[in-house]
Amino acid sequence: MLNIAINTFKEITRNKFLYLIIFFALIFIAFSISLWKLTIWDDDKVIVDFWLAMIEIFWFLSVLFVWSQLLFKEIEWKTIFLILSKPIKRYEFIIGKFLGFSFCILLIILLQALLFLLVLFIKDIEITKIILFSLFFTALKLEILLSFVFFFSTFMSNILTIIVSVLVYLIAHSFSLLLDLVSMTKNSIIIGSIKLLQLLFPPLEALNIKDVIWSFTDFKFFFFVFNTFYSIAYLAIIIIFTILIFNKKKFEN
Repeated sequence: MLNIAINTFKEITRNKFLYLIIFFALIFIAFSISLWKLTIWDDDKVIVDFWLAMIEIFWFLSVLFVWSQLLFKEIEWKTIFLILSKPIKRYEFIIGKFLGFSFCILLIILLQALLFLLVLFIKDIEITKIILFSLFFTALKLEILLSFVFFFSTFMSNILTIIVSVLVYLIAHSFSLLLDLVSMTKNSIIIGSIKLLQLLFPPLEALNIKDVIWSFTDFKFFFFVFNTFYSIAYLAIIIIFTILIFNKKKFEN
């Protein structure tokens, strides 16, 4: 399992699309520096909002377009037969792949976060616990997205995996809006159905605290603890279902 994780990490670091995303991220950083000097809005708000959004968006694209190709290429290029012919169990293959990609995500997010915090320090912007938790929750959101891409890629094509993963990501961020809309109908059955449906989706909206950093800061510590454990449990369930499907999958040589 460890060897699979290490090989996956090496494979990802050789992916040209990943370097393309990092290249554009550097361009946006340079653009943001000039934007801060020109903006008529609150300089602190622009810096924090831009960096947090940039970290999530660029790694959102990386998870979608880099990982969704990995398993697909393993199957298409028949290399998966060589891997599974070794004394490696299928669950070790899935977990090893997941850990390899997760380490890559967390490592570069950590580097981006340190650079972000350095910018805040230079600009004399207070580094609040909300900003730190927002970075942590962003990493959790990306890990959950990664687990979904794993799950869908076991039985869907590359393109369909990307489309469905994006839909899950968008819907999971929209339940507050949906509940506000259906509450106008005052129909308890519809409202209850939306709340039940919300349980099937990952808690991405609860993890999206970067959008309320400047308007609401009175978060209880229990909120962070609960959502952290809830997210990890949800992620583990998706990985378990991924392993169950992958165990039954037949590969034609």
